[in-house]
Amino acid sequence: MSSIFTRIIDGDIPCYKIHEDDNHIAFLDIRPIKLGHILVVPKKEIDYIFQLDLPQYEDLWRFVRKVAKAMKKSIDCNRIGISVVGLEVPHVHVHLIPINKISDLNFEADREVFSKEQMTQVAKLISNEI
Repeated sequence: MSSIFTRIIDGDIPCYKIHEDDNHIAFLDIRPIKLGHILVVPKKEIDYIFQLDLPQYEDLWRFVRKVAKAMKKSIDCNRIGISVVGLEVPHVHVHLIPINKISDLNFEADREVFSKEQMTQVAKLISNEI
């Protein structure tokens, strides 16, 4: 069975898309830690980041960097935090989260809820910076 991310990539599930190329897609997390929380996902379904071959791994991080730089330009925050956990969905993904302090990266904290309008607006802001 395809992962939820493959279903998003295939267009079976809608998303707030930020950017994509032939090999990757970036979209807003629907259960964000902070407004602007993005998931960067390789289009090829691979379970664990260290299963990527070296060219795939390097290409992923180039794409992540591009998206993170656009986030920093469009969201008022100290840093763009990065996390690769990989336990919740068996498909490589990198979390990019606007942070002001280390505790902003707490995945066990209650998730914030944002309106469709807020999500659409932040997605456009970031996307326009790429």
